[in-house]
Amino acid sequence: RRLFEAREQRVHPGRDEKVPTSWNGLMLAAFAEAARALERDDYQDIAERNADFLLRELRDENGRLLRSWKDGEAKLNGYLEDYSYLIEGLLELYQITFDPRWFVGAQELAESMLVRFADSQGMLYDTSDDHETLITRPRDLQDNDTPSGNAMAATALLKLAGFTDDLRYVDTARQALAQIQPMMSQYPLGFGQWLQALAYNLSKPREIAIVGDPDSADTQALLSAVRDGYRPFQIVALGAPGTQHIAVPLLQDRGLVDGRAAAYVCRSFVCQAPVTKAEALELLLNTRREGISVALM
Repeated sequence: RRLFEAREQRVHPGRDEKVPTSWNGLMLAAFAEAARALERDDYQDIAERNADFLLRELRDENGRLLRSWKDGEAKLNGYLEDYSYLIEGLLELYQITFDPRWFVGAQELAESMLVRFADSQGMLYDTSDDHETLITRPRDLQDNDTPSGNAMAATALLKLAGFTDDLRYVDTARQALAQIQPMMSQYPLGFGQWLQALAYNLSKPREIAIVGDPDSADTQALLSAVRDGYRPFQIVALGAPGTQHIAVPLLQDRGLVDGRAAAYVCRSFVCQAPVTKAEALELLLNTRREGISVALM
């Protein structure tokens, strides 16, 4: 307190008042993950308000993402890191709220990213195809204090593929991972986010679809089983029966089982028989064997 009061007598340092899309995307993901892990409604509220602001204020009339916002004005073309960080944040927020709006926003940005930033060799440029002309079009691949745009793009696209079964997302991510693999092996400390993306890809991540009334006890029991423990290699979608939004393909053509909430555990959209009991779902999630039969449905 005494130190603070002494410092208050000095001239305050200047502060950059811009709101950068990229850093806010990272913050969004962090608050969404923390809300889920710590069951903090205040963290979830922060994440939702942040996502609403970014999608409302930092996109132009055509849905293109912009770089920064200040004093009510957003400007400059978004960079690859702006897109990839925000996509990751929106996917994390969807998995705590299950509001299709966040999933739709993530997929729209991903489609724009693939069109505007792609090259002919399976990687992505840091600048869009209509960015100002530079001597060379940059492509920074190394992860530093923040992830590289390409590494986060690969991570987000692999997750998005789990929700959509769209092989374009998988192919783009895997082509990038294959090109970076030698550098990951030789200089791992400089490619931390790439290694996370590679681990996710090699894990054969689970896609979990839960169908049921979000407020009912049986649905919440299944959701609690999914969230129990540390399971980084999975994505989760949840929707009420008969109202599954067409925007989330993982939920399509899935329904209740004998009138009860059901969980479908899949890999690459190949699903095991749905289960309705939390114990059966935990067994599915805790086993590494493929095709195990569960008798607790």
